[in-house]
Amino acid sequence: MAVDLKTDSAPGKSLSGERETFKPLAVVARPRRNLESRRDLFATGVVVVVLLIAMEITSRYVPDYIMPSPVAVWNAARELFFSDPYHVAVTLVRLAVSVSVAMFVGVLLGLIMGMLPAVRPYLKAIVVIDTGIPALSWMLIAVFWFKNPETRIFFILLVILLPFYALNIYEGVRALPKDFVDMIESFRPSRWQVLRYLILPHIVPYIFLTTKSVIGYAIRMVIFAELVASAVGIGARMNLAQSTFRIDQVLAWTFFLVILNLVLQALVNGVEKLALRWRAEATVR
Repeated sequence: MAVDLKTDSAPGKSLSGERETFKPLAVVARPRRNLESRRDLFATGVVVVVLLIAMEITSRYVPDYIMPSPVAVWNAARELFFSDPYHVAVTLVRLAVSVSVAMFVGVLLGLIMGMLPAVRPYLKAIVVIDTGIPALSWMLIAVFWFKNPETRIFFILLVILLPFYALNIYEGVRALPKDFVDMIESFRPSRWQVLRYLILPHIVPYIFLTTKSVIGYAIRMVIFAELVASAVGIGARMNLAQSTFRIDQVLAWTFFLVILNLVLQALVNGVEKLALRWRAEATVR
C-alpha cells in the first residue's frame, strides 16, 4: 500500500519550514544495534570483573584447594595452554566435525519430514525418542559399542545434537507462509525448484538459530564425552586435574571453555550477518 507524503509545504521541508531527512529503516536501526552490542560487551566485562573480585576475596578466607586466587588460576592457564595445545586442538576438531555432520544430517532429516508426509511420522517418532534418551545413556552405550575413542565421541555428539537441527528445520518448513507456497506453485515448479528458491532461503535463519543454541551445549557434551570415553582432549585433562587435586587447572580450563563459547557465538553471529545481509531487520518500538 502506497502512502502519500505530500504536504502544502515545499518538498523536503516539514510544516514548520525546517528541512527533514528521511533515512531507510536499516540505516536508522544500525546505530541501535551497535549500541546494544556495546551494552552487552560492557555488561559481560562488568560480570567478569565482579567474579574475579569475588574469587579474590573468597581465596583469602578458604584453602587454595577450594578456591585459588585469580593470579593462581592465570598462572595455571598459561602453563596449560603452552604445554597442552594438542589437547585443545583435538577438542576443537572433534567439536567442529561433530557439529558440522549433525547440522548436515539434521537439516536433511528436517527437510524430509517437512516435504514427505508419507515418512514424516516415522522419522519424527525416531527423533522424538532420541530426545528422550539421556546423554549419559548414549555415552555408556557408545563405550560398549565402539572401541575407538574418536568413534565414541563422534557418535555421542551426533545423536545428541542431531534432533535439535531436525526438529527446528521441520518447524521452519511448517512455518512457510501459505501465500508464498501458493505463489510459487502457480508457476508449476519442480520439487528441486521449490526447494532451491523457497524452502532453502527460508530455513537459513533456522540453521543459524539452532547453531547458536547448541554451541554451548555441544561444548559441554564434548568435554563430558572426553572425560568418559577418551584419554585425549580438554575433558581428559580436566579429569587428570581433578584426580591430582589441581582445582586451579580445573578453573583455568573452565574459563577457557567460557571464552571459547563466546568466540564461537561471535563467529556464528558474524557469518549470519553476512549470509542474511539482504534481509531487513524489523525494530519493535
